[in-house]
Amino acid sequence: MLEPSSSEEEDDDLNTQNSFTTQDSLSSGYKSGNSLLEPPGAHQNGGPPRAVSPMSVDGSTKTGPGGRIGDGRGSPSPSLTSEKTLTEAEIAEKQQREEDERKQRIQLYVFVLRSIAYPFNAKQPNDMIKRHHKVTKDGLEKLRTKVDSFLKGETQIPSDEAFQNAVHCYTEIFLKSERVSGIVAGGGLSQHDCREIFRHQIEKRIRTLPEIDGLSKDTVMTSWMAKYDAITKDDEPRRPGQRLPTSMLGNEVMSKEQLYDLFQQVLNVKKFEHQLLYNAMQLDSSDEQAAAIRRELDARREKVSEMERNRKLMPKFVLKDMEGLYIEEMNMAINTLKGNLESLPVQQGGKSEKSNMLPKSIRGMKPRRRSSMLSRSQSSLSRGDEVDESHVTQLSKSDVVLTFQIEVVVLEVRNLKSVPGTRIIYCTMEVDTSDKLATDQVEASKPYWDTQGDFSTSHPLPVVKVKLYSENPGMLSLDDKELGKVVIRPTPLSSKAPEWYKANVSKGSQDQELKIKVAVRMDKPMNMKHCGYLYAMGKTVWKKWKKRYFVLVQVSQYTFAICSYKEKKSDPSEMLQLDGYTVDYIEPAGAMFYHMNWNRKSNPDDLEGGKFFFNTVREGDSVLFATEDEPDSHNWVMAFYRATGQAHRPAPPVTTGKSSSLNKNQGDADRARKHGMEEYIAADPITFDHHALFAKLQNLSLDWRLQDPFASLGWFTPGQVFVLDEYCARYGVRGCFRHLCYLEDLLEKCEKHQLIDPTLIHFSYAFCASHVHGNSVPNNPLGEKFSMTDKDIDDSLRSDGVGTVTQEEKEKFTEIKERLRVQLEYQLTNFRFCFPFGRPEGALKSTLSLLERVLMKDISTPVPPNEVRSVIKKSLENAALVNYERLSEEARIEADLANPQEDMVGEVIVPPSRKLEDLIRLAELCVDLLRQNEEFYAEFQNETAFAWFSDLLVEHSEIFWSLFAVDMDNILAEQPPDTWDSFPLFQILNDYLRTDDNLKNGKFHQHLRDTFAPQVVRYVDLMESSIAQSIHKGFEKERWEIKGNGCATSEDLFWKLDALQSFIRDLHWPDPEFGHHLNQRLKLMACDMIESCIQRTYTSFETQLKKGILIDATTYVLPSEICAMVNVVLDAKNQSLKLCAVDGVDVDKSKKPDENAKTKKHKYHTKIDDQIEKTSANMRVLLIGKLISVLEKTLGKLSAYDEGSMMGSFLSFANKKINVTGTGVDLGKSYVSFVRNNMDTIAKRITDDLWVLNIMEKWYFDQVQMLSTWLTDRLDKSLHPFQCTCLAHIVKKIYTEYELQGMEEDKLNSNFYQQIEQRMATEEATCVLQNAEANENGDDSDDERRRKQVEAKKKAKARGDNKDDDDDKLQRQQSKVSVPGKGPPQPGKGPPQPGKGPPQPGKGPPQQGKGPPQPGKGPPKPKKMDSDSSDTEGEEDAKKKTKPKGKPNPQGKPNPQGKPNPQGKPNPQGKPNPQG
Repeated sequence: MLEPSSSEEEDDDLNTQNSFTTQDSLSSGYKSGNSLLEPPGAHQNGGPPRAVSPMSVDGSTKTGPGGRIGDGRGSPSPSLTSEKTLTEAEIAEKQQREEDERKQRIQLYVFVLRSIAYPFNAKQPNDMIKRHHKVTKDGLEKLRTKVDSFLKGETQIPSDEAFQNAVHCYTEIFLKSERVSGIVAGGGLSQHDCREIFRHQIEKRIRTLPEIDGLSKDTVMTSWMAKYDAITKDDEPRRPGQRLPTSMLGNEVMSKEQLYDLFQQVLNVKKFEHQLLYNAMQLDSSDEQAAAIRRELDARREKVSEMERNRKLMPKFVLKDMEGLYIEEMNMAINTLKGNLESLPVQQGGKSEKSNMLPKSIRGMKPRRRSSMLSRSQSSLSRGDEVDESHVTQLSKSDVVLTFQIEVVVLEVRNLKSVPGTRIIYCTMEVDTSDKLATDQVEASKPYWDTQGDFSTSHPLPVVKVKLYSENPGMLSLDDKELGKVVIRPTPLSSKAPEWYKANVSKGSQDQELKIKVAVRMDKPMNMKHCGYLYAMGKTVWKKWKKRYFVLVQVSQYTFAICSYKEKKSDPSEMLQLDGYTVDYIEPAGAMFYHMNWNRKSNPDDLEGGKFFFNTVREGDSVLFATEDEPDSHNWVMAFYRATGQAHRPAPPVTTGKSSSLNKNQGDADRARKHGMEEYIAADPITFDHHALFAKLQNLSLDWRLQDPFASLGWFTPGQVFVLDEYCARYGVRGCFRHLCYLEDLLEKCEKHQLIDPTLIHFSYAFCASHVHGNSVPNNPLGEKFSMTDKDIDDSLRSDGVGTVTQEEKEKFTEIKERLRVQLEYQLTNFRFCFPFGRPEGALKSTLSLLERVLMKDISTPVPPNEVRSVIKKSLENAALVNYERLSEEARIEADLANPQEDMVGEVIVPPSRKLEDLIRLAELCVDLLRQNEEFYAEFQNETAFAWFSDLLVEHSEIFWSLFAVDMDNILAEQPPDTWDSFPLFQILNDYLRTDDNLKNGKFHQHLRDTFAPQVVRYVDLMESSIAQSIHKGFEKERWEIKGNGCATSEDLFWKLDALQSFIRDLHWPDPEFGHHLNQRLKLMACDMIESCIQRTYTSFETQLKKGILIDATTYVLPSEICAMVNVVLDAKNQSLKLCAVDGVDVDKSKKPDENAKTKKHKYHTKIDDQIEKTSANMRVLLIGKLISVLEKTLGKLSAYDEGSMMGSFLSFANKKINVTGTGVDLGKSYVSFVRNNMDTIAKRITDDLWVLNIMEKWYFDQVQMLSTWLTDRLDKSLHPFQCTCLAHIVKKIYTEYELQGMEEDKLNSNFYQQIEQRMATEEATCVLQNAEANENGDDSDDERRRKQVEAKKKAKARGDNKDDDDDKLQRQQSKVSVPGKGPPQPGKGPPQPGKGPPQPGKGPPQQGKGPPQPGKGPPKPKKMDSDSSDTEGEEDAKKKTKPKGKPNPQGKPNPQGKPNPQGKPNPQGKPNPQG
């Protein structure tokens, strides 16, 4: 045992006065304000509270056990400064108060020890809800660090982007929330809660993910949760086999040792103090504990009898008639406890296990220790048995029959000389009349055994006989020879170690010194409490002073008998039932006096044989006992003391008290007396106010529970519940008082912002309400909203059968009821902070149900629904204000951190733009807040019992938004006019409100709509004016460079129109009528703008086409400006379908009678599609006309060779003699080259392929028609060879060219073409030019090469790549007309370098291949073009004829001014048309 240090030793003298054990001093000490010292750090973990807690009813602020305001005390850990200011008297008073506190705790611990050591009323519940480990402040920081490490990629956990986003969202919303820090400070957040909140968030995310074949969403959920567990796993797991500390046993059923350790921590009792108390109180002795309980019950019955005689000792009741009922309840409670105790089996702890064999090494053998008691599973609340004390059953001898188990082991024989060493010997053993048992046979030289014999007998004084035999070697012998015999008379108190016994042998034997080593072990039955030899003499029994063998037998928990036995007898010779007897020590002189009075004829010498006397006395009877040694006397007296159940504890006489021969119990008692523990052990429980003691015990237990590593929310551990239940039942603590104290403690914790489960408060409140209101507990104490089984209610909350109500209980209940109502209203007002993120689960629902119960007048009358609704409505109105104020403060702090202000003197003026930014951030926070409310606090709105709460929550939201509306209106009013930075605010708010079915079109939504409607109208008006001005200015400065699908102005126009419509559409205007009006207005505005755009484009198109063609018409190429204009109109057609159509249908402005006035004002009388189609058709006609004019001029040149004309005859002669004009093939090639270049230009620069195909078909048709008409006019004339070769080349090549462009066969082979083909065939035959043509035109290789080129260009255009080279070629062809030589581009025509201009608004860079041609390039040589076959044909001509002198230089360039070439000879291609 642990010995205390010398500094803690006290004087050996026992202080007999127990100043603090009286009821008055204890109750006054408890009620005077001596509150408990709070464990260190109980209130510092959460920091200062964020909001003011509700005040108590009387106006005093309620604090926890850390100290009360106004009680004149300092903090639990006063500073050195405050310590120095105390006077000596105050220091002494403080020390005295601390000493009284220590004494009270130790005394309370004594009662707790007795409750744990021998429970007979309660059991440890094993069906309580499992509590998870809570997250501490350091644990939260570690969790945040682990998650941050994962997000930074510092872990080896595999993840994808979706899981990363989920963890990031979890971190920002939950882990970094200030409310999480608050719940951690309150001790209400568990690791399980963190995991469940993460699961809740990812469930919503996974539901929004698209389905993936072969991968179910459940699999994704399981994988994500496994990754979360890997992220948050504990770094230091507990080692296998490591013993858990007591604080970690929050969910398990505890052993006695663990319960002792638990309440040492609860009551701050030192370990050595516990050891002193444990040994001195004999907690391991079930007999001592049962005797203590019997003494306590007798004392309580005496107190009840005294209260029945003196009614002033009773507490004050609400009704006078309850006094008689109170007496009945007390007697019933005592009888219940007696019944519980009587029902316990006498064999407390059960039978001990026995081994069949002793170990081979017997040395140091010790008896096996037996369990001191059985764990009880009885409940004091379920017992209604009563014990009738008026009739005491008289015992018979058959009631005290005992059964003994005897183990006999023969080990060795010594000094055996009468037999040779090779002779076989063995032993037999027997107990009384039982069967004999024999050992193994061994040689005489090795007389060793290890054989055990087990016997059972009912004789308290059995006789054990062990005999040694040698085997008779004779063949005819029947019996073996007995060598010796040992007779042993064991008792349960005999030594269990092996001993040498001298054997009885025959007189003539050589083995006179024969000894046998035998171990005899006689077990003590559980109902035998003590045994031994005593001298005794009494009046009715044991009338002669004689030494007898006595046994103290326990028949039941309340019945004992002292019996005397004779040897080999199972029934007692005499017995005395100890009911009503008391035992005490007596001096030898007093013993002699009693002896003389009983038997006057006897001599004093008749009492010889006894030295230490004690007697048992009852009215009319007395028995004197004596022992020969003092320790035996003490043991017998204490056994009698436990059996009689007397209140007086016998004290040894002074003459014998100083004896040095003390037993273990006496030594423990002296040791306890030495350290001042005897006064606590000897204190009578009946003299204490156990209600006050229990209130303190329960308060300290709650403090300890809230400090342990579990998120208990106020629920006790199974061990704590067990001890508190046993204490209440054993010491008579009223159930209502217990729950009232519990409610008071829980409310104090709530007011300190510690998280307490509302369901726990509801349990205790329902119990108290049912008791105070005089009603029995209803079938469901938590109301209809909680579905609980009868078993749950029976286990958690059952009536204690008490019908009396004290005045103190009623007053305390009324006070607690009001405090609880205020606290519940406070929690509802701050529900986001009291129950953050819906934790504890279902807490808000439990709070509402509890509030409804608190508002009830009694337990049976339901509260009117309107009253509950009004209270909750008021709380939620206040909640809206609290939430908005805190959110505004949070937004302000964020704004200050984002825009730190330097220290300035005076008022800091915040610009309106900054205020608007802060307001938008506040709006985002408000939306997040309400979404969290809907997510975490509306899980039960669909239940019928709480249907009304949904409406109140909607009103709460509306009030919340009304507070926001005030700030919004003020800030918007400060904004300068015509600023549009507030539209994001509208989008944030409207996007949330329109998706909330409860807030959609509500008060705030309507206010928001009315506030922003004028701004939207003003914005649209200004945008319309701005776009109109940009069209006017843009087209005035437009250079008509191809950009995007049109020009710069058109791209900007269409982007602005689309952006405006997208912006208005994204507003999702809540009013359908106004939204439709905005949509119609934007569509009509788009019609006007597009119409203006195409009109200006068409005007510029006409101007551009009026520019004349140069002298050599075949060198003409369409300018890129023309193509850009065409693209503008074509793009307008595509954009009009999106910008000017409602539901995909064009706006028909002429069919709206309600807009006739507007139609007339804005000329909304034509469809934009009709206008575009008309403009497009006109452009096509004009463009074809421009291109046809080239053919017209070419045919004009050919007309000069007509037959019969003077010019024709001259040219024919000149051509034949000197070849002045060359052949017609050159002119045909020039025209074909013109066609090819312009076809390529149109196909590449105009974006609409269908429009390109249409213009190709029309161009082809007009060309063929013109050629047919020209030939028809010359039917009566034969064609000149020049004309014939030119036309033949043109007709064949254009057919091929247009075929390559995708024209259909039937359109190519028209009637006009057939007529032309027939005529040209005739003319060719006439001129006999077939061979010449074949030589000049070559074979089909040129056509095949051209076909491949066209197909490659089509594929490139379809892909949108490989266009830069084509643009360079087109630029070279175009520069042939626009840029003679290497001069600069024409003014207004030369576009900038691609990529160096500013990007188009809202668009990307210009499409590859669509940009304008590069300026500054010289015109290419005509015969180097890819589309020209002149090189091949020129080479074939050179093979057949020499080059004439007058033929122009093939490397020469046409002269636009008609000047002669450098050789001084006129160029026939530059000659003007004679007919022109």
